[in-house]
Amino acid sequence: MRHLLEEFMGLVAQEKVEIYNEFSFQHELGIFLRNHMPNQKIQFERNVSFFSFKLMKEHFVKKEIDICVYSDKELFAAIELKFPRNGQIPEQMYSFCKDIQFLEQLKQSGFKNAYFLVYCEDKGFYQGDAKGIYRHFRAGETLTGEITKPTGKQDNKVLISSSYQPRWQDVKGSGKFYLETIA
Repeated sequence: MRHLLEEFMGLVAQEKVEIYNEFSFQHELGIFLRNHMPNQKIQFERNVSFFSFKLMKEHFVKKEIDICVYSDKELFAAIELKFPRNGQIPEQMYSFCKDIQFLEQLKQSGFKNAYFLVYCEDKGFYQGDAKGIYRHFRAGETLTGEITKPTGKQDNKVLISSSYQPRWQDVKGSGKFYLETIA
């Protein structure tokens, strides 16, 4: 599955697939996956209550899965996507962390695979000062443990159980992507 996500980002780099906002990102990837995985259901924004999880819906940090790949026999993959366009860099980075926690919850609840994929064209996500939440995404410091929301109410936190090493890969121009396989 990871190779398909990398292949899709290669098509974006070659300008064979155009993505211009998060909606187009989600749908173009969904079309690509449907063409490559005809025996799987590829669904968008599926609420966690649709699946029979042991963890109650209210215990998930989010309620809807951007893309789920499943069949009658297995929950194959959950994918969370981000395509930040309007600044708010520290808030978006915190949102990245929340998505990763959500994917860990989904994997613990029965999904065989889980992936986080972000595409951005704003250098502020991968260059600049490397303090606070920035250090994970700009300096590649391990992303793990408790992450505090960097702005607003400081009592908002997410907990990342595993350890991840954010690595940005070039796409085109200033565009880069970060793909994480969730443990």
